[in-house]
Amino acid sequence: MKALVTGISGFVGSHMAEFLLRQGVEVVGTIRNRSRMDHISHLRQEIRLAECELRDPFSVETLIGRERPDLIFHLAAQSFVPTSWNSPIDTIHNNVAGQVNLFEAVRRFELPAKIQIACSSEEYGQVEPEETPIRETNPLRPLSPYAISKVAQDYLGYQYHRSYGLHVVRTITFNHTGPRRGENFVTSNFAKQIVDIEKGRKAPVIHVGNLEAKRDFTDVRDVVRGYWLALEKGQPGENYNIASGTCCTIAEMLNTLLSFSNVSIEVQTDPSRLRPSDVQILLGDYRKFQEATGWKPEIPFQRTMEDLLQYWRSQP
Repeated sequence: MKALVTGISGFVGSHMAEFLLRQGVEVVGTIRNRSRMDHISHLRQEIRLAECELRDPFSVETLIGRERPDLIFHLAAQSFVPTSWNSPIDTIHNNVAGQVNLFEAVRRFELPAKIQIACSSEEYGQVEPEETPIRETNPLRPLSPYAISKVAQDYLGYQYHRSYGLHVVRTITFNHTGPRRGENFVTSNFAKQIVDIEKGRKAPVIHVGNLEAKRDFTDVRDVVRGYWLALEKGQPGENYNIASGTCCTIAEMLNTLLSFSNVSIEVQTDPSRLRPSDVQILLGDYRKFQEATGWKPEIPFQRTMEDLLQYWRSQP
């Protein structure tokens, strides 16, 4: 069996590749000429890399025609919400065009590939307190250009399944983190700031944005196991929440990280870290996915935070 992982050099892509290799699957991953390779450097002898610009239909068609994968994990995306405020059209074009090109190539070659689409809980956007925990039937009220791009990816997955019979499973993943998470994302940003303070690289002050937002965090290693099960046992055309079923404020997450450090650190709000609009609560209900696949989160949040901090401590 052969799996194609788009965005294999990224945070989730690298963990996905590790998981697939443990299942004995042949792994091919897409990269671009500017892709950072540090997350997959330890896997280079076990995987094959293919340079592919997903926004270019010819590049995607060439890749799909050559590799003809059995499984496709579509993880490549512009995934940082603040960047989508600065570059809304680039975010939407990158995320939507890349997926359309992938679907069109699979359709033209009539491949029976199973395709997992990495959607996002940001699609739910403005969620009222009485609507939590959020089920897949909740209204979508996206609050950022990134969220809009993910709504488009989500519904394109449904449309291509209904229109052309593509085996597409849409996973709506809530916040996920763990080792290798990019430093732009809040958990990693805080962890890296703590480590920089521990190593004397910066003053003992952590700069933060909105600490009152509530988020549902799942370990990335649980998430990639979920992506595998989505294609193994999920129903094509369906959407499934992948979440922990619990949430905490960003302040509580920060305090968890701080509990693993012995240095004295001051917390300061940085107005530049506040968004034009922010989703106040994301708490997921994953029962539909559990009933379909048997999946449930296994890695405790405390371990995820400790592993994340250790990851940054291991970096030069």
